[in-house]
Amino acid sequence: FPPDSSWDAAYERELQTFQDIGDAGEIWFGEESMVRIIRWLEKQKIPHDSSVLDIGTGNGVLLIELAKSGYTNLTGIDYSPSAIQLSEKVREKEGMSNIKLKVEDFLAPSAELSGFEICIDKGTFDAISLNPDNAVGKRKQYVRSLCSVLGPEGFFLITSCNWTKEELLNEFREGFEILDELPTPKFCFGGRIGNSVTALVFQRK
Repeated sequence: FPPDSSWDAAYERELQTFQDIGDAGEIWFGEESMVRIIRWLEKQKIPHDSSVLDIGTGNGVLLIELAKSGYTNLTGIDYSPSAIQLSEKVREKEGMSNIKLKVEDFLAPSAELSGFEICIDKGTFDAISLNPDNAVGKRKQYVRSLCSVLGPEGFFLITSCNWTKEELLNEFREGFEILDELPTPKFCFGGRIGNSVTALVFQRK
């Protein structure tokens, strides 16, 4: 798994590409994972002015889609300054000035990141848990950070391609309860059916 600096390099390449051809670059988890998240929020009739935090926003495309679906109180954070620059360019191109973007390390969140009603993670917990340097400690810190930024009874939607449902239930058992499992594409391998992607909704206890 690449060390942090190569994420930065990846986003710098995307930034260059975006400047060259106006393309938002790689969507790490593809279109259907965004649709799945937005559909769940709509099915639950989550008010459009609910505060939403996108953890590890990358190119910010999920926030753009949320804004297009009518959500108005959107914040994206990423520890890569290149990712935030990229998402700012995407935001400008789409004319979505109400999306807030900040360079933040989620494992050491600033004080103003608090009281969110919804937190969304597509792949950031995966990236943190694959960090060769004290992955277990970083996962515990992630859960602590999540508890500090997500308001009481807030929702946490996580999409992971590294962890099974059972493993995620175990990781987030302190302070969270599972509410829903979102349907994800199934694949068949050696006669056994598995999921390459797990998408769960937790609620802060």
